[in-house]
Amino acid sequence: MSTEELAQIPSNTTLQRDGDVQISKKARMWIAAVLLILAVAAGSIISVRETLGEFTEQSPLINSADTGFVFISACLVMLMTPGLALFYGGMVRKKNVLGTMMQSFVALGIASFIWVAYGYSLAFGPDVNHLIGNLDWAMLQNVTLSPNPSYSRTIPHQLFMIFQMMFACLTPALITGAFAGRFKFKAYIMFLILWLTFVYCPLAHWVWGDGGWIKNLGGLDFAGGLVVHIGSGAAALASCLVLGKRTGYKKEAMPPHNLTLTFIGACLLWFGWFGFNAGSALSAGSLAISAFVTTQVAAGMGIIAWCLTEWANRGKSTVLGALSGAIAGLVAVTPAAGFVTPTAAMVIGFLAGSICYFAVSLKSKFDYDDSLDVVGIHGVGGILGSLLVGVFATVLINPDGANGLIHGSWHLLWVQIISTAASIVFSFCGTWLILKILGRCTELRITEKQEMKGLDITQHSENCYRL
Repeated sequence: MSTEELAQIPSNTTLQRDGDVQISKKARMWIAAVLLILAVAAGSIISVRETLGEFTEQSPLINSADTGFVFISACLVMLMTPGLALFYGGMVRKKNVLGTMMQSFVALGIASFIWVAYGYSLAFGPDVNHLIGNLDWAMLQNVTLSPNPSYSRTIPHQLFMIFQMMFACLTPALITGAFAGRFKFKAYIMFLILWLTFVYCPLAHWVWGDGGWIKNLGGLDFAGGLVVHIGSGAAALASCLVLGKRTGYKKEAMPPHNLTLTFIGACLLWFGWFGFNAGSALSAGSLAISAFVTTQVAAGMGIIAWCLTEWANRGKSTVLGALSGAIAGLVAVTPAAGFVTPTAAMVIGFLAGSICYFAVSLKSKFDYDDSLDVVGIHGVGGILGSLLVGVFATVLINPDGANGLIHGSWHLLWVQIISTAASIVFSFCGTWLILKILGRCTELRITEKQEMKGLDITQHSENCYRL
C-alpha cells in the first residue's frame, strides 16, 4: 500500500490482513460449535439421572407389540419428509430443485434439535394455563423409557416423543412449497426455528397436549388435521402474501421440470401416511387397522374425484392431478382417520379431491402466488377434513371420540368449527408476525438477479443437473 493510500485511511481504522479475518471467522464458528456441544452435554447430564435406571429394566407396563408398531410408524413418518422433498423438487424448475429439496431436508435436523432441547416440553409438557407446556421436560429431563399415562400406557415415553418429533419435522417442510424459488436459505433457517417455537409447539399443545384448551373443549384431531395441515396451510398463505410473487409469475410458463421425481415423492408420502395415521392409534389394535383402512380408501377416492373433476373441466386427466388428488384425500382424512367408518372416509376423500381442485384453481383469481399449492391442498383439505369429523365421527369406531352430526349430535360439529377457526387464525397471524419481524432484521427474499439464476447456484453453489 502506498503512502498516499495510507494517508487516506481514517485514523480510527484498524488494518487487518485477509488471513486474520478468515481465522477470526473460523474461530467464531468453532466457539459456537463448542458451546452447542457443551449445552447438549449439560442437558444430557441433567436428564441421565431420570433415565439411567430405565435402560437396565423394562417397565412391566410396556407392550412389545404396541412398541414395535409405533417404532415402525415413527420410521414411516420420518420417510415422509424426504418424500416431500422429492415431491416438491419435481414440481419446481430445474434451477431450484436442490434449494427446494434442501428446505425440506434441513427441517429434519433443525426440528430434531429443537424438539429435544425444548420443543417437546413446550408442546406436550405439564400444562401452563391450557396454552403451552412448561420446560420441565427440556433436554428430555423426566422423559423416561417408562410409559407416560397422559399419552400412552403401553409404549415408552421416549418413543411417543420421537413419534411426535417426526410430525414436527414434516409440518414446517410442508410450508416451503408455498414460497418455493424465492426464500433466502439463511432467512428460512431463522424462520424455521421461530415458527416451530412460537406457532407449532403452542398449537400442538392446544390440540394434543395434556390440558390444552382445544383438547379440553372436545376438539378431535386424530393425526394432524388441525396441527399439521391447517397449521401449515394457513402459514403458507401468510408466507405468500408477505414474500410476494415470483418474478415472471403469470407472464412466463413455470411447469414442473420432472414429474417422475414428483411421482416417486407422492408414493413415499402415501406409504409414510400409514404410519402417520394408523400410528396415531399408539397401539397395534383394531383402531390402528380402522385408521389404516380409512387412509387408503380416502386417498383412492381423492384420485378418482380429482381426475373426474379435471376431465370435466379440461377434457383430460393429468398425472400431476392424480397425485394431487391422492394427497388431498390423505390430508382430509388425517383428522378423521380414527373416528369415522370406511364409507365415511370414501365420502371425505371424494369431496377433498373435488373441492381441493377448485381451491387450487381459484388462487389466480385471488392473486396470490402459492408455488406448489400448499394452501389449496393442505390448507383447504385440512379444513374440510376437520369439519367433516364433526359430521361423520362415531363412538362405534373410537369410544374416546364423540358422535358427529349424522349420529345425532350437533355439539361436535360446533366444537370442530371453533377449533378449526382458532387454528387458522393463530397460525396465519403468528406466521405473518414472525415474517414481518424477521424481515426487519434480514432480507427474506433473494434478489431478482438471484431468482433468475435459481436457488441451487445462489444459495448452495450446486447444480442438480450437469448435462
